[in-house]
Amino acid sequence: MSGQHRSKYFTVYRIVFIGLMAAIVFVVSMFRFPFLGSKIHFGNTMCLLSGLLFGPISGGLSAGIGSTLVDVTSGYPFWEAIITFVSKFAMGAVAGLIGCLLRKKASTRAVRIVFAVIGGIAGAVSYVFLYMLKHFVLQLFVYGSSWEATMTVLASKFPASAINAGFAIVCAPLLFLALYPALIRLPFFAEERNALQPGADAPDEQAESEDSPEDS
Repeated sequence: MSGQHRSKYFTVYRIVFIGLMAAIVFVVSMFRFPFLGSKIHFGNTMCLLSGLLFGPISGGLSAGIGSTLVDVTSGYPFWEAIITFVSKFAMGAVAGLIGCLLRKKASTRAVRIVFAVIGGIAGAVSYVFLYMLKHFVLQLFVYGSSWEATMTVLASKFPASAINAGFAIVCAPLLFLALYPALIRLPFFAEERNALQPGADAPDEQAESEDSPEDS
């Protein structure tokens, strides 16, 4: 029965959406722009957006696969690409899980964007934590650096991570708000809601349908 459920979960539509968002994550992550002494990119924004739109599993896979491809094509070691997959998957999954669960209580556009922001913040914070944890472990236990040297490296990494996280937290909910009213009509999204809270899909979809003219 569980195998049948999994086969129904990964429908053709879902696989196409995962591949499409993974490709978008990959492309936008390659372009970086200087900002306040650091460099920002839209990769984290798309990772959060994937989770907010497609839920924890599909959004996490899109974020993880797209970001891993960036590492692989940039010549990073295989083990680092695996770490990137785990951390970016967590970013999309946390945003998707919290965003989807909270959004079920949203009856208006304003409430929906607040819940999207909450999901975005949670996803971004989870990624920054895992990213800093990676460098902490590498510096202290793999490279054998001293505590002071490890803290120096973390201090140098944190500003860029925080700036990118803040940029993603602002942009992802805005993109979500623009895309969600149109995309919610697709059967794909009904499946995602049923996976999170069985039986609660019909009222939600009706509410979204009633909101859509106002949203546009």
